[in-house]
Amino acid sequence: MKANEGGLDRMLRVVVGIGLLSLTVVGPQTPWGYVGLVPLLTGLVGFCPLYAVLGFNTCGMRKA
Repeated sequence: MKANEGGLDRMLRVVVGIGLLSLTVVGPQTPWGYVGLVPLLTGLVGFCPLYAVLGFNTCGMRKA
């Protein structure tokens, strides 16, 4: 698994994931908040399987 997410992408995924997970504790307390695990985990790992399938890469250009 090669990293295919850039820094900003990862940071946004972690924030959105934590925000969605908070819905299981506060607010409407709906189990749909567990969907937040997906962006949280992909943000922490730095690899998104959907990006790999579609050929996306938000990592910056690397020097050879």
